[in-house]
Amino acid sequence: MAERKAVFLDKDGTLIPDVPYNVNPDLISLEAGVIEGLQLLKKAGYVFVVISNQAGVARGYFQIDELEQVKQKIDLLLQKEGIEIEKFYFCPHHTQGKIPEFSKDCECRKPKPGMILQAVRDLQLAVEKSWMIGDILNDAEAGNRAGCRTILINNGNETEWVEGPFRTPTYIAENFLKAAQYICDNEYETKELNDKKLAAL
Repeated sequence: MAERKAVFLDKDGTLIPDVPYNVNPDLISLEAGVIEGLQLLKKAGYVFVVISNQAGVARGYFQIDELEQVKQKIDLLLQKEGIEIEKFYFCPHHTQGKIPEFSKDCECRKPKPGMILQAVRDLQLAVEKSWMIGDILNDAEAGNRAGCRTILINNGNETEWVEGPFRTPTYIAENFLKAAQYICDNEYETKELNDKKLAAL
């Protein structure tokens, strides 16, 4: 049985500022509180995995191999602070894309849980001990569907607030550091207990 616990991280708007369809490393920086938050989570024994929709590939805005330089820049910024991303998962698909091989429905694009479930298999992670942090409810839904606990960073990027059976996050945080602090304070509460608490509200 897998014992390693992970924090699954949305990229744009959560880990780094959301610059739409950007693959220019010079425009990549970390969101406020990310270093401090990740350091707290590292001390608590979590590993980190990036889970990111990248529809710009399907839409023809950039090539899939250009995401490698994005990955390298994020790695560089984090490794200077002693933080490692174990693996990056990108979904390049979109049903309304114009690049045929990527213009399709898939199981990996959030809010579907495919990327998280793949990471759990690849990296032998304990999903019930893990968390997903994102800035829109599609991130929360993907994490909830996968079976982990979820945090929405309410930074203004979620504008639709569409409700649904999997779209209630475990917690809503003001910023990344507060999300990390919440995880560290509540890591031993099981998802099942948390779900019962939510149902009672």
